[in-house]
Amino acid sequence: MRLHVMLGAMGLGLVTMAVTADDARACGGTFQGPSQNGDIVSDHRMIFSVSPEQTTLYDEIEYQGNPASFAWVLPIHGQVQIGLSSDAVFAALDQSTQTTIESPNLPACASCSCGDFAGAADAGAAATGSSSGGGGGVTVTSQQVVGPYDTVQLQSTDPTALNDWLTANGFSVPAAVQPVIAAYVAEGFDFLALKLQPGQGVQAMRPVSVTTSGAGLTLPLRMVSAGTGPTVSITLWVVAQGRYEAANFPNFTVDPSTLVWDFNAETSNYATVVQQKESAGNFAIWQTESSLDISPYQVESTVLAGDASSDYEAVAASDAGDGGAGETAEEVRQNDLATLFPGSDSGTVRITRMRADLNQAALAADLTLQASSDQSDLSNFYQVTQSVNAPVCPAVPNPCPPCGNSSSGSGSGSGGVVGSLGGGGTSKAASPGQQSFGCSAVPADGGGGGWFELTLAGMLGIAIMRSRVRRKP
Repeated sequence: MRLHVMLGAMGLGLVTMAVTADDARACGGTFQGPSQNGDIVSDHRMIFSVSPEQTTLYDEIEYQGNPASFAWVLPIHGQVQIGLSSDAVFAALDQSTQTTIESPNLPACASCSCGDFAGAADAGAAATGSSSGGGGGVTVTSQQVVGPYDTVQLQSTDPTALNDWLTANGFSVPAAVQPVIAAYVAEGFDFLALKLQPGQGVQAMRPVSVTTSGAGLTLPLRMVSAGTGPTVSITLWVVAQGRYEAANFPNFTVDPSTLVWDFNAETSNYATVVQQKESAGNFAIWQTESSLDISPYQVESTVLAGDASSDYEAVAASDAGDGGAGETAEEVRQNDLATLFPGSDSGTVRITRMRADLNQAALAADLTLQASSDQSDLSNFYQVTQSVNAPVCPAVPNPCPPCGNSSSGSGSGSGGVVGSLGGGGTSKAASPGQQSFGCSAVPADGGGGGWFELTLAGMLGIAIMRSRVRRKP
């Protein structure tokens, strides 16, 4: 079964899986057992919600495999608050910030038409059974059930003891990852471990969010390297009160003047421009896609439009961990939105959308964020002004034949002719995306003869199309 899971913490973590049949995709390290074919992680979507009081990191992953083999281990700082979340949050942020490319206008073509020349309508948008105490240099500081998960928070100053504890409690850590864990231990990180409760199936999995006190702006990419291929794609939304960028990696944006629209392919070279900049940056560079002032209500209304019982998991009273009465799915959803937008009474928040395709060498350093020196808005809308393969206007005879010429025969509407017709003729609207041209005949010499229609033949009968096409990059 396939599902999306989000993880949040001050530090991104390590996902350990001894999967026997299906594939697993996760942010952090992803590991398969010896019988696995070695499916790798290729893409992650994350959210940083940062305020002076707290920081929450969400990480969306996909998992397929044996539920009993699923587990996470995350480096964290101090005690963290774990909550249930929903992938609907990612969908809402994506909807509000996705890049939109609009094609140039086509030039108006000259014609011999006596009627109006109208443009076409828009053609579319681009659219565990965990241990209850410390042992061997490991201290369990917190243990609770959160929805379908058993969770435990650990402290240790001995990486060997930590690896031994994780292995003894069902978290298999590959030898290649142990030095990374040792580095985080040496740097003073604690760890959060999660796994499905016994008897819970994959279909019971729900996203979680993990929140820590204070403002934290570090994303531990060293853990991301485990289980990935030569490059890994990461999309990151930073929800804060200003524009953010990478502090220890180079940054870039796309200049709209470099974009070219291909009318044959009905797309732009946006993706090519991005790839060229990433290649020039040796795939160790971050793009700022947009930075927008957005009302939290815009995102919240999209999340609230869904069914709370489908997107969120109710918390039973026995699992509340604080002696409380538990929470309904709707209450969990409201708490999640309050966590995503803490102190959002100001009316708007700044949401900066960043992305990168990072090589393995770039994953040797954690990502540190900083406030950008440029705090202006960066639009997600690109109006392209250059183009190739634009439709060619048909040749127009000089001079044009006059409208209203007499001709023999009775007039009747011909396919694609625009305008009212006399003599019992009918008006036919042009098909979507095109407009045809013609002349309405006038009575010859003022006599009592019937109305006649003059239709432009050959090239003059070609329908000219003006299109304004929206496409995603």
